Amino acid sequence: MVPSEKTKCIMIQGTASNAGKSVLVAALCRIFSQRGFRVAPFKSQNMSLNSFTTKENREIAIAQVLQAEAAGVEPHHHMNPVLLKPKEDFTSQVIVHGKPEGDMNFYDYQHKFRKNALNAIKKSLDSLKKDYDIIVMEGAGSPAEINMLDVDLANMQIARLADADVLLVADIDKGGVFASIAGTFQLLPSIDRQRIKGVIINKFRGNLDILMPGIRQIEEIIGVPVLGVLPYDPGLKLPEEDSASLSERKYRGKGEIEVGVMRLPRISNFTDIDPLEFEKNVGVKLIEIGDEIGNIDALIIPGTRNSISDMAALEKVGFNEEIQELAKEIPVIGICGGYQMLGKKIIDKSLKESNIGSIDGMGILDMKTSFGEFDKVINQSQGTLIGNGIFKDIKGELVEGYELHEGVSQLGKSKPFLKVMKGCGNYPESGFDGAQEGLTVGTYFHGIFHNFVFRRAFTDYLRKASGLETLGYDHDEFAELKKFSIQRLSDLVENNLDMQLLEEVIHFDI
Repeated sequence: MVPSEKTKCIMIQGTASNAGKSVLVAALCRIFSQRGFRVAPFKSQNMSLNSFTTKENREIAIAQVLQAEAAGVEPHHHMNPVLLKPKEDFTSQVIVHGKPEGDMNFYDYQHKFRKNALNAIKKSLDSLKKDYDIIVMEGAGSPAEINMLDVDLANMQIARLADADVLLVADIDKGGVFASIAGTFQLLPSIDRQRIKGVIINKFRGNLDILMPGIRQIEEIIGVPVLGVLPYDPGLKLPEEDSASLSERKYRGKGEIEVGVMRLPRISNFTDIDPLEFEKNVGVKLIEIGDEIGNIDALIIPGTRNSISDMAALEKVGFNEEIQELAKEIPVIGICGGYQMLGKKIIDKSLKESNIGSIDGMGILDMKTSFGEFDKVINQSQGTLIGNGIFKDIKGELVEGYELHEGVSQLGKSKPFLKVMKGCGNYPESGFDGAQEGLTVGTYFHGIFHNFVFRRAFTDYLRKASGLETLGYDHDEFAELKKFSIQRLSDLVENNLDMQLLEEVIHFDI
């Protein structure tokens, strides 16, 4: 395939949030890449607490990382130039080109910073157009939010900026799919309606013959073809972008070993836990605030956008005392904000983290965390296990991850968990990350359970403690399943979209 002299931009928009935009972008990235094109994903403005650190130490949403992987390219900050990370009091931390620009409320962002954000978006688009044949763009929410059309930074205004053809995806699983399609068209200005070249119906579970009369009618109503109907596929296992999906999913059922995961009110980077779902004999239990912790074999406290506020939430329901008791009997693992909460004190004299100020932690680890001393740490990181406690059998094992934290931690009597080879860890130039005390471990390394040997050592310890046979280190099912799911997704889309019709409506030979 000979690449086009001009970069082709295609934008996937949805009739609503969670319609399937992210996964459809990933699928098209894989399809176009396999046809010989240089392909990049792009989302101008993303709101997500699930983020990742690129190789140039910039922060972007995890969805664009998956899409880049599907395209076979390295994730880059230009693929997500603006990232909004919600905080308290209707404010968000604004990340531009992978670096924090400050905390802003909606008014300040839209009326004082919008021009800066738009310039950043344009710069990223221009940069990607120099290196790629096709840019597959992702919208946000719905393009028909009529109260937001004049301040849009994610849908039609960006489609115009990129001169992108738009494909509209609608989720039939929500119900009212034809009304949502027709309503979206009705509410858009005519200049934007003309940009929509095709419709895709997603998550279909029934008999296609029954749906066809409705498809023919909606095509007549809107004057745009339906390019395909994508079946619902429960076998796809891909990272979730939105933490709202966690409560719906509750992870999978019980196993012979049950790992509890604290569903913090401001949970972030929850994909840290995904690999545990695919460990044999292991069930993952999501514990909401106010739930009973119940009988579990280990507890994980994941990252959070606000460790002080979430520490207060745990204390309010008595979870802090319960976790203190659990730590005497079972492994407790804290990641990033979860690690900070395991210490004696979280110090925030400048109220950088919240309006609460400083707060006592659980005191399981002899460690204190301070905010306001350094800028936000954004690193890809490597370290070797010091090898005490439950990880003594893999002493010296290299683990990789990434760091996204504003607080820094100083140890008392607790021993460090990792010797840092690359990155920051507890404190700039400290040379160490995390802390361990008995069966309790804390680390700043997001993605640590994505390291197969580390993960298997953890689950084998739990198996042995439960009288089960250990598995060893022969087979990483999670890594294989992730690759399989990306290809399965692209095959599903390619087999159920009219690719010839897509070529015709976007006037591009794919």
